[in-house]
Formats: sequence, C-alpha cells, structure tokens
Amino acid sequence: MGGQVLRLEDVAVRRDGAALLRGVDWTVNEDERWVVIGPNGAGKTTLLQVAATLLYPSEGVVEVLGERLGQADVFDLRPRIGLSSAALAERIPPEEKVIDLVLTASYAILGRYSEEYDSDDVTRAVELIDMMGAAHLIRRRFGTLSEGERKRVQIARALMPDPELLLLDEPAAGLDLGGREDLVRRLSLLATDHRSPTLVLVTHHVEEIPAGFTHGLLLRHGSVVAQGPLEHVMNADNLSRTFGLPLRLERSLDGRWYARAQ
Repeated sequence: MGGQVLRLEDVAVRRDGAALLRGVDWTVNEDERWVVIGPNGAGKTTLLQVAATLLYPSEGVVEVLGERLGQADVFDLRPRIGLSSAALAERIPPEEKVIDLVLTASYAILGRYSEEYDSDDVTRAVELIDMMGAAHLIRRRFGTLSEGERKRVQIARALMPDPELLLLDEPAAGLDLGGREDLVRRLSLLATDHRSPTLVLVTHHVEEIPAGFTHGLLLRHGSVVAQGPLEHVMNADNLSRTFGLPLRLERSLDGRWYARAQ
C-alpha cells in the first residue's frame, strides 16, 4: 500500500449555524481510487473543497500530501492537486481557447496572457485533450462548448500539472446518456492506469462509478455512513441508509453498479 495522500481526523465544517460535515475520519492512500457518494446536501462538495485546500475545517485535522492544513502554504500545495468542478468552470473566461485553458494549468491560472510554454508543455496538453476525446475541440473557445465537452476539457486541464491527487466533483452531471457513458469509460481507463494520480470522484449516482475504482465513502447529512473497499461498503443496506429509502443494488460483470428503489 502506498503512502497517505489525504487524512482527515474528526473533521467538522459549520457555516451559518449549519453542520455541513461532522466527525469525518477518512484516509486516502496513493494507490487508491475513491468514490464519494450521497444525496444532494450530504456534504460531498464540501468534503472535496476541504481536500482541495479551498476550505478550512471548523474542527479537526486535515493533512494533504503530507502537509497539515493551517500550517502549510496552500499556494505550494494547490499545484499538486488537480480539481474539476462546476465552481471552477464558472470562472473560466468564455473566450478562452481549449488549448490555452489546458496549458495555463501549468501556472495554476485562468486566462492566458503572455506566458511562454515550451514544446513539451504543448505536446502534453494536446495528448491530454486527445485522451479525453476532445482533440477536435482544441481551437474552440470554452464558451461555445457543450456541457459534456466542458467536462472533458476540465479534466484534461486538471491533469496538466501532473498532480499527485485528482479531485473530480460530479464530472458526469448534466450529461446525456452517450456523454455519460463515454466519460465513465475514459475515467475507468484513467483509474486502471498505474501512472494516474490518486483519484477521488464525487457523485450521487452509482451508475456513474467507473470500473476500476477501489474504495467508497458514503455520506448522509454530513456524516459518514460507511467507508472502505467498494466490495465491502457498496451494498443495499448501506446505500438505503445513505439515500433514505429502500434500494436494490446490482453489479454487472463489467464492474458497473446499478441501483433501483424496492
């Protein structure tokens, strides 16, 4: 087992009197691929913001890549973390070209100005865009892309600095069936590649869990319902408690999960 990439100990986050997270203990090791699953309002995005060093906990200890939040320089840490989220997408200039959007991740900035990029940077950016199935979009402007195209480009951007930790906040949200299945397939390839960073993916649909993910954290009302290897925590009882209604859970031969109400 690899070293610790992320450690949360008794973490709570409170905002305006509401507990968004409470008593969260969670350790992620470098050879693991985690899915964080739960209903809307469970605290999934809040948890990811803590992991991304964008949000400090109200209580508890957070260590990211061996550095303790509150003591480390987060501006040194953040380039080592790849993040794809709806909040980030909202900050991207609509006129930004796809190739420039991915390239600027090397500087952890949004919007290309006068930075100089060498041929290796450009080659890597093109390869990542192609890996995510977006090579035909390379000269398009971000504002002209569909939701599915934006998600692919954001993941390519998140991978550009060769991060040690990759955080994906609902990467399949808003996609049609074809777009979702294509993205899940590509994320499965990423998950099974030993060169990939440690992965944490947030979703509220079990159908969006790519094959190759190894661990799961189930959240409800800011608290952990269950966590551990997927084959241990992904069962009908845990899922029913997480979503607050009786559910049936099935797994297909290709490793994908499917849930239905009883």
